[in-house]
Amino acid sequence: MKHPAAPVDVPACSCCGEPAVIYQPVSRRHLCGIHLVRDVEKRVASTINEAGQIHAGDRIAVALSGGKDSTALLVILSRLLPAWPGADLVAITVDEGIAGYRTDTIRAAEALTGRLGVDHRIVSFRDLVGADLDTLLAGRETEACTICGILRKKALTDAARTAGATAIATGHNLDDEAQSMLMNAFRGDLPRLVRNTGTGRSALFLPRIKPLAAVTEKEIAAYLFVQGLFSVLPECPYTRYALRAEVRSLLAGLEDRHPGTMQHLADSKKSIERYCAGTPVMESLHHCRECGDPCSGEICQVCRLRHSLGK
Repeated sequence: MKHPAAPVDVPACSCCGEPAVIYQPVSRRHLCGIHLVRDVEKRVASTINEAGQIHAGDRIAVALSGGKDSTALLVILSRLLPAWPGADLVAITVDEGIAGYRTDTIRAAEALTGRLGVDHRIVSFRDLVGADLDTLLAGRETEACTICGILRKKALTDAARTAGATAIATGHNLDDEAQSMLMNAFRGDLPRLVRNTGTGRSALFLPRIKPLAAVTEKEIAAYLFVQGLFSVLPECPYTRYALRAEVRSLLAGLEDRHPGTMQHLADSKKSIERYCAGTPVMESLHHCRECGDPCSGEICQVCRLRHSLGK
């Protein structure tokens, strides 16, 4: 005869003693749902304020894919925005045209913006280059992330400018930042390693800010889950071709065995940025001779890609 399973002891929240929903290995704290939400929003506000990412009167274009990171970003910014008088939000969703994937996430984005009362605009690759991503990638699937990244950035930037935005906010979290740091190091790409797109206000570029950069992917998922905002959505089918997928797996294992690894990588990037400050590691900017967009060569990435795709 089997004995009934012993009840599992749930750790108590380090702040209030209520049952915890998450453990933060770096701070060594257990947090309940209420204190997790407060902690995440406080850290996001700190990230924004320390870097001066948002100012009074700003119009922030939130890149809203409909996934968990961008969902959390829009929810948090909608709650924090009163701290900057006159600032408002516009959500922009880029429809790449990926069968079996994008439809569900667009539906989620529409539901969220409707609930929050945020202006929502949808732009597509078809509008930009006359074809969806699935069509563009026929026979070139291994180039998916490169092609998609170039076109998505262009579509998002154009839509943000049209919407009168003063900055673009993306849902990159601490995991993403650590992965990018490691990937750029692997590639020996110093310009990308030291690039900080969130500083300064330029007529050439809209600043791209990352308010979630100090929050882990796990914390974001838990943040949404305890508020009933977490949705299970499909993953992009092209991620299997990405270097990031391998780096993500590698870092997850390192973080599990050595808590704080991702934060150390993110901090290292900041140290390298400070060390290289004033050093001409970035190429000088020009205007694309075909479309006029700022770029480091005679022709921008988007126009080069259009040529390679026969567009």
